[in-house]
Amino acid sequence: MAKQVFTSFDEIDQRLTILKLQREIDKEQLRLHLNRTKANFYPTNLLGGISGIAQKLIISFVAKKILKRFS
Repeated sequence: MAKQVFTSFDEIDQRLTILKLQREIDKEQLRLHLNRTKANFYPTNLLGGISGIAQKLIISFVAKKILKRFS
């Protein structure tokens, strides 16, 4: 990375402001990713949600009925 040369204090202040804003953006992105990760580990999300549970129950019920007819 090339060393940046500043010719005025205004340039330094502008660069510091940009770096501060980039840092805040990175912090917010980290918070967002952390919250998404937490949400992915909620029990309902791990099991596919309520609709996923209902679908699994219905599929297993139908599969049992079909297997009983063939047995």
